[in-house]
Amino acid sequence: MPENTDNMPENNTTGGNKLSRNQILTLISTASLNFSSMICYSILGPFFPQEAAKKGVSNTVTGLIFGCFAMFNFLSSLILGRYIVQVGAKFMFVVGLSISGVSTILFGFLDKAPEGTLFIVMCFLVRSVDAVGFGASVTASFSILAKAFPNNIATAMGCLEIFTGLGLVLGPPIGGILYDTFGYEVPFITVGCVVLLMVPLNIFILPKYDSLPGKDSFWTLFKLPKIMLMCFNIFSFSSCLGFLDPTMSLFVTETFNLKVSYVGLVFLGLALSYSLSSPLLGVISDKLPQIRKWLVIVGNLGTAMCFVMLGPAPIFHIESKLWLFIFVLVLDGFCLGLSAIPVYPEMLSEAYENGFEEGLSTLGLISGLFSALWSAGAFVGPTVGGFLNEKFHFKWAAASQGLLPLLAFVLSLLYYAWEAHKKKKRSSSMETNTTVEERVPLLQEE
Repeated sequence: MPENTDNMPENNTTGGNKLSRNQILTLISTASLNFSSMICYSILGPFFPQEAAKKGVSNTVTGLIFGCFAMFNFLSSLILGRYIVQVGAKFMFVVGLSISGVSTILFGFLDKAPEGTLFIVMCFLVRSVDAVGFGASVTASFSILAKAFPNNIATAMGCLEIFTGLGLVLGPPIGGILYDTFGYEVPFITVGCVVLLMVPLNIFILPKYDSLPGKDSFWTLFKLPKIMLMCFNIFSFSSCLGFLDPTMSLFVTETFNLKVSYVGLVFLGLALSYSLSSPLLGVISDKLPQIRKWLVIVGNLGTAMCFVMLGPAPIFHIESKLWLFIFVLVLDGFCLGLSAIPVYPEMLSEAYENGFEEGLSTLGLISGLFSALWSAGAFVGPTVGGFLNEKFHFKWAAASQGLLPLLAFVLSLLYYAWEAHKKKKRSSSMETNTTVEERVPLLQEE
C-alpha cells in the first residue's frame, strides 16, 4: 500500500514537472471517483422523469427526488468536512464510494414498488443514503487532491474534470441505451457494480494523508467576503446544471420527438465542452492567477446568456431548433467551466491570506464548504426547475434560471472592482508612508 505522507504536502514543482508516485496514485484514485460518481449522478436524466410519470409522480415531485440528493449531500459535506482529520480522508473516501455503489444498485429495484406514495418515499430514502456516500467521497477527494497538489490545484482539478465530463457524457447515453434495451433495472445495477469495483482499487492505491485538527471553523471561513462570493458562484453554476436534470429530457423529447437513447446523446454537448475545456482553464488559472476574476466574471455572464437562449426565451420569437439547442449547450458547458474552475484556488488563496493553517484541516473546511454549496445549488436547481417547468414550460423556466448567473456576474463585478480599489488605496498609502520615512532622517541630519 502507498506510504503515509503525514503532514508534508507534495510539491510537483521540484525536479521539473515530473509527478511523484503519490501524486500519480492520487490522480488515478480521484479520476476513478469522478468518473464513476458522475455516471451514477447523470444516468437518471434521460429516462427517470418519464418512468416517474408512469408511477403518477408530478414534475415538481420528480424535481424534489433529484433535489433531495443534493440536500443530504449538503448536510453531510458540512459535517464530514469539519471532521475529516478525525475520520481520516482515505477512510471517508472509500466508505463513501461503497455506500454510493450499493445505493445505486438498490435504486434499480424501485420499479417494483407500487405507484404513488410508497414509490416516492423509497426514491427519497435511497437517493438520500446515496447522497451521504457521495458527499463523503467527494469532500475527501477535494482535500486529498489539494494536499497532493498545493501549487497546481486548479490544473489538477481541471485535468480531472475530463473524467467528470466523461462520466456525464457516458451516463445519459449508456443509461438511455440500457433502458431501451433491457428496462429500468439494468442501468442502475450495471453502474452500481462499476462503482463497487472502484472500491478495492482505491483501498490499494490511494495514499493516506494525515494531519492534526485545526482551530478554524466553517463560520470563520464563510464570513470572509470573497469566500461568500465564491460560495454564491458555486451555488449558481451548480443550480444551473441541476436545473437541466428534470427538465431538459422532457423538453427535447416533446419538442424534437427524440427517442430516449438519442436524448442521452444531446447531453453530450454540455458535458464534452465542459470537460475538454477544463484542463486548459485549470492551467490558465494556475499560471495566471491575476486573471481568475475575469474567468469568473465572463463565465457568469456567458452562462446567463446561454440559459436565456436555451429555449430560446419566447421574447425573442425564435423557433426551437435541435442544432441551436445543442450549440447553446456546448457554449454553456464552456461558460460553466470558466466560472467553476477558478473558484477552489480562489477560496484556498483567500483562506491562507487570512491566516488559516496550511494543512488537511483547512482543506477539509474548504472542500466541505465547496461540496455543500454545490449540493445546495443542485437541490434548488432541479426543485425550482421542476416547479417552473410545470407552471411556465421550459422556455420561460430556462430564462428564469439565467437570472441566477446574471446576479453572480453583477456581484462578482462589484466585488472585484471594490477589491481593486482597496488594493490601489492600500498601495498608495504604503507609498506615502515610505516617502515620509525616507524624509525623516534627512531632516534630522540637518
